[in-house]
Amino acid sequence: MNGGDDGEVGAAPAGPPPPLEWKFSQVFGERTAGEEVQEVDIISAIEFDKTGDHLATGDRGGRVVLFERTDTKDPGRNRRDMERMDYSINRHAEFRYKTEFQSHEPEFDYLKSLEIEEKINKIRWCQTANSALFLLSTNDKTIKFWKVQEKKIKKISEMNVDPSKAVENGGVGSSSFSPSPRPHLANGGYPDKSYSYLSNDFSFPPGGIPSLRLPVVVTSHETSLVARCRRIYAHAHDYHINSISNNSDGETFISADDLRINLWNLEISNQSFNIVDVKPANMEDLTEVITSAEFHPAHCNMLAYSSSKGSIRLIDLRQSALCDAHSKLFEEQEAPGSRSFFTEIIASISDIKFGKDGRYILSRDYMTLKLWDINMDSGPVATFQVHEFLRPKLCDLYENDSIFDKFECCLSGDGLRVATGSYSNLFRVFGCATGSTEATTLEASKNPMRRQVQTPSRPSRSLSSITRVVRRGTESPAADANGNSFDSTTKLLHLAWHPTENSIACAAANSLYMYYA
Repeated sequence: MNGGDDGEVGAAPAGPPPPLEWKFSQVFGERTAGEEVQEVDIISAIEFDKTGDHLATGDRGGRVVLFERTDTKDPGRNRRDMERMDYSINRHAEFRYKTEFQSHEPEFDYLKSLEIEEKINKIRWCQTANSALFLLSTNDKTIKFWKVQEKKIKKISEMNVDPSKAVENGGVGSSSFSPSPRPHLANGGYPDKSYSYLSNDFSFPPGGIPSLRLPVVVTSHETSLVARCRRIYAHAHDYHINSISNNSDGETFISADDLRINLWNLEISNQSFNIVDVKPANMEDLTEVITSAEFHPAHCNMLAYSSSKGSIRLIDLRQSALCDAHSKLFEEQEAPGSRSFFTEIIASISDIKFGKDGRYILSRDYMTLKLWDINMDSGPVATFQVHEFLRPKLCDLYENDSIFDKFECCLSGDGLRVATGSYSNLFRVFGCATGSTEATTLEASKNPMRRQVQTPSRPSRSLSSITRVVRRGTESPAADANGNSFDSTTKLLHLAWHPTENSIACAAANSLYMYYA
């Protein structure tokens, strides 16, 4: 994408970067052999924040789990110490568990007699403020805006009653109170007199009652993370929400379902603006639905959305309030004579992502990854074959509904590589620089390269020519003529690339695996 320029006369042309060698970094929630995975524990969303210092995952049980980076520079060290230690060399992103909270609960729509799952569909980080973290999470119907902040724990250090002077019927336990170091003052009593007329079962001690002291609350050095739902954006979607995306202005975001895209202000939860509506007057005329939507990373007036027909539309919010007319349409013309029953199903785009600079859009359909230049709408600038070896098995995949699986995709921060998931807990990394033939197959395990074989000498984008997979003990093993084996019951749908480093986080069922290169 950025490499391969001819350069000036006399200068050596810049070639594509060498393929990365991926190594295992961490795993959270690793399954033991034979352990059964609970449905609610399966990860359904992964997202790095813009700095790469925090990572969030959502699961089918409606929980959001946050991780924080641990290998960043220690602010307590001075610069000379860090230089002496050569602190930044050979460091890779390492994370630790930070906190978790229940984002969504199962609900029931009584008007439509419809159960609403608690499953987290998407998570998006918002701008931080005052050391607090902000993020959006959504299930099928409701978006929530969360604030996660460290708060100092407050404790009661002094209480009303001195346990050494408390009478029996006071009902106070000595474990609840701490004696005061200060001397007690008589509460209007005389040292040599007791007032027994106040109550039949209560009498003042000989020195009079101690003075009334309010509990003293002090702030301890201990802190706890508190997640608080700041706003709930509800009742704006008739169909299941498939995407949310923050705007670069830091004030607004969009949410998309099958037929509509709504624009929200983060501060206003009771109204949104419908900016795209593809619902026809007669639902029988419906030919395509919205599958994914994302704001441009730099231009707050531009966003893109994909459809089930394999097209991507770029719209400009400056053109009109309702953006039914697109600024640009990106689609690839199908080859004549190649149409079949499955053509439209496998053409449906499951995910789109903008590159960091906003020049390129990456899209994922069932068979391929495509890279589009927003300045060139004649076709994709690169196509990467992911599931070509499954083409003879489309009938079986249709029967078991695997053909409708929605795989996500991601780009590296430098824009030189793209990645996406596959079956058998495999994921693929491709080089997209000019002249690059990088095509790596990795497994979500502690030994990611064990399924990797020597890359063929001839340039190829097809993974079927470089993968040799052997699955043992699978329920439904299948293999093509080249020895590619896959298990459609184990799929790697969700993954994210660190924004500044070559580090990937991916979800295999309930386990979160992290790799670096």
